[in-house]
Amino acid sequence: GERYLMTVTETVKGAVEILQGFRVTLTNLFRGQITSQYPEEPAPVYPRFRARHELRRYENGLERCIGCMLCEAACPTGAIHVEAAENDPANPVSPGERYARVWEVNLMRCVYCGDCETACPVEAVVLGHEFETAVYTRDGFLWTKEQLLAPTNPNVVVRAE
Repeated sequence: GERYLMTVTETVKGAVEILQGFRVTLTNLFRGQITSQYPEEPAPVYPRFRARHELRRYENGLERCIGCMLCEAACPTGAIHVEAAENDPANPVSPGERYARVWEVNLMRCVYCGDCETACPVEAVVLGHEFETAVYTRDGFLWTKEQLLAPTNPNVVVRAE
């Protein structure tokens, strides 16, 4: 009698523990599909999501970057390399005295922290929403100024936070 009662009690406790373990599975079993059909449907991202770098221009076509190299100094991993040059007054590249002759970012070193974006006094560099950065060679991770000045239109939809 007493031994039988202990076995039944242990069995009931075991069944309750199994149901508690399956609670997440059972609650999500009938919720419906949550799989996104990327790339046919845009990927949802948050407004503060940081992905590939972009270099901005002013409306008149001049580059925002003035070659101050603060982004390079602020980068904790040393992923950014900037070489400044003097602007030609007759044909300026940027509105300042200098411009970035070379602006490169090594995406293998970048941790997408946003320190370069924060350090830039003219908001020339921003981390956009383009997250498709797959390449087939290591050289493909080195993005140059020309590539960064031509931002793409990412297939994302920005959702509210």
